Amino acid sequence: MRGLPAAARGYIGCATLAAALCAAPASRLGAGAPWSSTLALATLYVLCEQLPRCPLLGGRVPYGPGSAGASGGSVAGWASPVLLAGVFLLPPPLAALAAVPGALTGPAEARSAAARRLWHAAELALACCAAAEVFRAIGHHPLSAPQFPVLLLPAAAAAATFCAVLAVLDGGVLVAAERHPLRTAWRGALTRSLGPHLVHGLAGLMMAVLWRSSYGPVAALLVLLPMCLSCWVFAQYHRERTAHQATIRALVQAVDIKDRYTRGHSERVGRASVMIARELGMAEDRVEVLRFAGILHDVGKLGVPTRLLRKDGPLTPEERRVIELHPEYGHEIVRGIGFLEEARAAILHHHERLDGRGYPYGLRGHHIPECARVVAVADAFDAMTSTRSYRRARPVPAAVAELRKCAGEQFDARMVRALAASLDRYGWQPDLVTAADAEAGAVREGQGAVTAQGAGEAAAGGQHRAPRPALRPEGAGRDGAR
Repeated sequence: MRGLPAAARGYIGCATLAAALCAAPASRLGAGAPWSSTLALATLYVLCEQLPRCPLLGGRVPYGPGSAGASGGSVAGWASPVLLAGVFLLPPPLAALAAVPGALTGPAEARSAAARRLWHAAELALACCAAAEVFRAIGHHPLSAPQFPVLLLPAAAAAATFCAVLAVLDGGVLVAAERHPLRTAWRGALTRSLGPHLVHGLAGLMMAVLWRSSYGPVAALLVLLPMCLSCWVFAQYHRERTAHQATIRALVQAVDIKDRYTRGHSERVGRASVMIARELGMAEDRVEVLRFAGILHDVGKLGVPTRLLRKDGPLTPEERRVIELHPEYGHEIVRGIGFLEEARAAILHHHERLDGRGYPYGLRGHHIPECARVVAVADAFDAMTSTRSYRRARPVPAAVAELRKCAGEQFDARMVRALAASLDRYGWQPDLVTAADAEAGAVREGQGAVTAQGAGEAAAGGQHRAPRPALRPEGAGRDGAR
């Protein structure tokens, strides 16, 4: 836990202490408590947590539906019914204990893996204990005769409690460990996961009823078969998404190899785009789209002759017009990638300007897609704060000041304010780029001054031009009329 912020260590420590206090009364339950059921459910949950490593599932699915993978939190979707069955079958302290072994032995991201597992165990124990208390408070002290319809309401209340506790705790750890803004840390967390958890609660209730029926615990395992099927479907989705990401990475590396002057630029623009999107409170799915848009904004350079990208000296007007076709080339290159629908607009329009003097179409103001206005600011910021072969980087405060100066004419002022606010909160580390960049020795920390050259300095051939005023038109468009 040494690498975590102090606030995160304190938060995880408090959650762990609270979980221990919830489980402590189990020591006073005596031999008459359902210890065998607790052990069986704990073992079953351990197996469910190991399920993502199964070769049949690709062995690469770290989290299931409803998981809060970013924080190392919530329970995988196919394992939720097991924990909720424990909520319905066991006293609250034992329900909390049943979740701990699986959480401590389950998969976790390599970064701070021990802390993530400890946090996972603590939040699940708290969620299970709270859900079990709610289930019994409504009047169903241990689950007995299978009165299935009567149990639906308390079971739904318990599942909703389970979901709410996880959502609250996960939002808190995002603030403490990953420094998310308070106003966005919990946004949408409950609404996104409530539906799946209610379905899992129904499956857990069916498991609990079968567990206590004459058919016994073995029959309860049949309920997990549909969950395993959904796990397999999710694994296929995960593989497809991984293939998409590998394609994106290959495209970016191809651009970096072709245009050696801006190596690592795409990754940094993607990171800055995410900072802006999160500061604006965008939903996580749009944040992901903006990340891809930032990473791929210059992919159209693959269609530009290498001799122009690597030319020493200034570009002729004809050569500049050729380079300014790269947004349209990029738009065509990613056309076949279905989940990049909005990102295509950012790739096509990230060199437009609010005053209409951008390219390729000279769009004005809010006719420029929002995602393109985000990427434009991120692109210009990294162009100014990166060291290139022809000049030193500009300090971050000076770059932000230049962006503010150009806001309203060249850039969207709202995006500039969002980037400035995010930089104040998190800072900027330009050296954090891909491993491939680091191995190539392409990352150079820079200071000094450079004039702002708009949203497309590097992409429009700026590395071969003399400095020019920030608000000068970006050059002629495809038809020569801009």
